[in-house]
Amino acid sequence: MNSNMQDLLEEIIVMLHSVYDPEIPVNIFDLGLIYDVDIDEGNNVRIEMTLTSPNCPAVDFILSDVQMKVESVEGVNEVTIDLVFDPPWERSMMSEEALLELGFL
Repeated sequence: MNSNMQDLLEEIIVMLHSVYDPEIPVNIFDLGLIYDVDIDEGNNVRIEMTLTSPNCPAVDFILSDVQMKVESVEGVNEVTIDLVFDPPWERSMMSEEALLELGFL
């Protein structure tokens, strides 16, 4: 990955840290809901992510927030979000910060 793509990836990750599930006071990146961020040569971004539950009532809010915030990053063209449930999310995917914030450490 060239330095421009690396810089773009870092900016996208910063934005993903600003997306929260309204029911959980931790951002979706630290929750481990982001499985992959891929940037192609045309600066089109594909995000593979999951939710803590397939029945998450905030799915529309979270997906639109991800879409809006990643699209706002300068240089990003198109954003595609692939919502997957394999592998299923589990608590071990959370960052140490998220575990601490939620009182699991």
